[in-house]
Amino acid sequence: MFNIFKKKQEEVKTPQYLPLKVREVVKETEDTVTLYFEQPEPFLDYKPGQFLTLVMEFEGKEERRSYSLCTSPFVDPFPGISVKRVPKGRFSNFLNERVFPGKTINVMKPLGNFTTEFHSKNKKHFVLVAAGSGITPIMGILKSVLVNEPNSKISLMYCSRNESKIIFRKELAALVENNPGRLEIIHNLSQPSADWTGMKGRLTKEIIKEFVKKSESEPDFEKEYFACGPEEIMDNVVDVLADLGVPSEKVHRESFYSAAADKAHEDAAHGITGGLLTRDVQVILEGEESSVTVAPDKTILEAGLAQNLNMPYSCQSGLCTACRGRLISGKVKMDEDAGLSPHEIEAGYVLCCVSHPLTDDVKINIE
Repeated sequence: MFNIFKKKQEEVKTPQYLPLKVREVVKETEDTVTLYFEQPEPFLDYKPGQFLTLVMEFEGKEERRSYSLCTSPFVDPFPGISVKRVPKGRFSNFLNERVFPGKTINVMKPLGNFTTEFHSKNKKHFVLVAAGSGITPIMGILKSVLVNEPNSKISLMYCSRNESKIIFRKELAALVENNPGRLEIIHNLSQPSADWTGMKGRLTKEIIKEFVKKSESEPDFEKEYFACGPEEIMDNVVDVLADLGVPSEKVHRESFYSAAADKAHEDAAHGITGGLLTRDVQVILEGEESSVTVAPDKTILEAGLAQNLNMPYSCQSGLCTACRGRLISGKVKMDEDAGLSPHEIEAGYVLCCVSHPLTDDVKINIE
């Protein structure tokens, strides 16, 4: 009897999706809303800067999109995501126009490496650069620092198009007022009104360097850097920090879009596969091994889904790690690896959504 009961216990799978009920919808700007969810039981366990993957059906087809949490588990009683409308964006338009309190949305567990550890004894200067909706994960990190690290301080440069596009404008102003000497926010607008008296124009490397070097003049503070926004801005931040000799482990960046993955998808659609061959890949999923045939124009994830394997995924751009697996043998080519930390890459992890087999002995364990 005991053995039968034990077997039944082992057959019970952890639910893949978590249903969250929308508690409140806040319109931040004309094209951005924040959705706050009721806390599930048990409470949603997440780290500041991580993201949720929403799972919804459109015209009978399941689709997924990832959105950064704008809240802090140390401060905010309810988890929330902010969603900026994207032209022709099915998800973003739906969430901006048709979601209301009481609606239940299925999500995957929080993921993401765009975070850090907080401690009351830390004495750090957090240097943050955000642009547009890139402020979303930065917001959770910023609030977490203020409540957890009384000896730390924050400098944020936030780029927006104009005054009406500044997401969390009132909340940011209140945080500055309530944390004098600990929080500095510089707004830079690319297309401001005539009344704007602050910084304006393109965010160049020279401006970024000047902003960063202000924090470098305080040797008694440990520095940590975060950047989230368009790729060009993040690349400029990373380049400036590298030129200044900042160790890479102190630099965090979060991408919402991968040009490399997008180009790879476009090339595959036009039959450009870079000499890849059709190969069989062994995929271990929930302890069961399956053979997946991967054509040159498909990724390992696409091939697995086509064979009805319930492989986890989210962004399908190599940015979120939902499809992460450990490479047991063989070699793969990844179109993008921005979602993986250097430690994960060293440990042999790959992202199935952007991976192609390069050898005949590829075996991946999806943990």
